[in-house]
Amino acid sequence: MTPFDPVAATAAYLNTLNPADLARSAAYTAGNHWILLWNVVVSAAVCWLTVRSGILDRLSSRLAQRGANLRTFLVALTYFVVSTLLGLPWSLYSEWGREWTYRRTQQPLGDFIGQSLLQSAIGGLLGAVFMVGVYALIRRAGRRWWIWSSGLAVVGFSTFLLLSPSLIEPLFNQFKPIPSGEVRDALVPMARKAGVPEDRLFVYDGSRQSKNFTANVAGLGSSARIAISDVAFQGATLDEVKAVTGHEIGHFVLGHVWRMVAFGGVVAIAFFWLTDRFYPVLARVLGARAELADPAGLPVLMLIVAILGLLITPFSNALIRRGEVEADVYSLQTVNLPDALATALLKTAEYRYPKPNPPQEFLFYTHPSVERRIQRAMEWKANSAAAVAKP
Repeated sequence: MTPFDPVAATAAYLNTLNPADLARSAAYTAGNHWILLWNVVVSAAVCWLTVRSGILDRLSSRLAQRGANLRTFLVALTYFVVSTLLGLPWSLYSEWGREWTYRRTQQPLGDFIGQSLLQSAIGGLLGAVFMVGVYALIRRAGRRWWIWSSGLAVVGFSTFLLLSPSLIEPLFNQFKPIPSGEVRDALVPMARKAGVPEDRLFVYDGSRQSKNFTANVAGLGSSARIAISDVAFQGATLDEVKAVTGHEIGHFVLGHVWRMVAFGGVVAIAFFWLTDRFYPVLARVLGARAELADPAGLPVLMLIVAILGLLITPFSNALIRRGEVEADVYSLQTVNLPDALATALLKTAEYRYPKPNPPQEFLFYTHPSVERRIQRAMEWKANSAAAVAKP
């Protein structure tokens, strides 16, 4: 009997993809990578326009006699409103228009705008509150403000992750327990075996925003939950759902959310340290008159965030890819459905080109390539068959 060949099996799976769909996926994926750069360009334009308008300088001066915290809150909130309005045309294109063009969404424009405004309102309020703390530390902590601000960022990020599943995400989607039936009967024992409470398994109406075949883990501690998009339930076999759920349980059990919190802490230290060093230079280039301790200089801080976010993309992606590999391995070890995992992964090839070149994957991919992931699953299958065949 011919031995099982993982490379040939991987090629056979990839050959089932339609060439036209592959071409569309390649174009869509490459466009997403360019959007990362254009996001920074748009952020720079928004920063420059806001600084040149002087709106924050005038507001900060008018509030000079008010309490420092109130002044910071109102100036920051104004900035977030202004930046949202200035960036709205770009958001309409990059987050909705382009998705509609590539048939990745069926969300009506009105619903998208409504959800975007709600998201901006929540982000603006939370961002303004956070900046009150940052500017208070700038005023009071002296030269080491950036260390304390990094700690504040970790606390804020962790609090957001803790509260988001119960307070924020339900504002945008409906999360329901997996309904009774063969899917629930298959998934609940998997969750129990891994120590995941069955009331932490949800299905949500992800099709409202996207046609992507996806699932995710969110939250911290008792708020952590696993949610599977209804897209997966509509277009997947039971084995595929089990394989994908095993992957998400892997994220849950292996504590990948905590890893990202730790990484966020490191990034926060780098950001605030760089802000302390380079704010005066960038403010001078942009023509900003506000000193670092003046909340009117917030546009400059946010531009530094955008630039640093682009620069760290390869490193954050590498960390995420490592977690994805570990979650795949967990699914293979506990569910042992390599072919179902492979066919489920093929569904993601519609929006993530499955065969990127190595530099493209290293720089831009948050997940290992579909080709690489399927081959790993096929290697697992070969090794499992060899182990069974041993006397």
